Amino acid sequence: MLVGERMSKPVITISPDLPIAEAMNMVKIEHVRRFPVVKDGKLLGLVSDKDLLNASPSPVTTLSIWELNYLLNKITVSEVMVKNVLTVTEDTPIEQAARIMADNQIGGLPVMRNGGVVGMITETDLFKIFLELLGAREMGIRVTVLVKVNPGELAKLTKAVSDAGGDFIAFGMFTGVDSTNKMVTFKVTQISQDDLKKAITPIVKEILDIRSS
Repeated sequence: MLVGERMSKPVITISPDLPIAEAMNMVKIEHVRRFPVVKDGKLLGLVSDKDLLNASPSPVTTLSIWELNYLLNKITVSEVMVKNVLTVTEDTPIEQAARIMADNQIGGLPVMRNGGVVGMITETDLFKIFLELLGAREMGIRVTVLVKVNPGELAKLTKAVSDAGGDFIAFGMFTGVDSTNKMVTFKVTQISQDDLKKAITPIVKEILDIRSS
C-alpha cells in the first residue's frame, strides 16, 4: 500500500500572509488540524492548530478585545509555521510514512508531486488503515497467538485454519514477547470458536486470546 492510495485529498493550503485569526477560523470550518503553507505553488511550511493556539494571547491576558483582535490580525502564519517540513511522495510505502511520523512525533506529512502539494497523510489516515488491518468493522472470530520464528510457521497456521473451513478477513503480524516468536492477530468467519481453537492449538506456540468480535 502506498501513500497516494490513502492520503487525504484535495489538500487545503493557506498563504503565509494569512493572519493567524483567519487560520484558526479555517481550522474550525474545515475540521482539519494542519495546513501546508504554500505560495506561488511552492511549499514554505506547515502550520498546525497547536502552532496557532500557542501563538495566540493567553485567555487570562489583561488586553481588551480590541487589542486582542489587533494583535491576532498582525501576526501571520509565516511567523508561527514550521519551516523545515518533512514530506513524502505518492509512491512512498505507507509504513515508511508511518515510521517518519512516529520517529519525529508529528501528526501529518504533506504529499508532494513535481514540487507541489497534492495531499496530506495523517495519523487519522493511519488509524483507518489499522482498523482495516484488524478487521475492526467486520464480525468474526478474533484470535491472537504466538508463533515460532521459523520458516513455514505462518503457512502452517493459515493452512490449518483453511482446512478447518475458516475464511480469513484480517491478518496482522506484530512483535512477539521475545526474539524467538511473533504475535499474530487474525479474524476469520465460517467456523466455530471451538473448531478454530482445536485446529490451531497444535500449530501455534500459545493462544493468547480468542473471542467473537
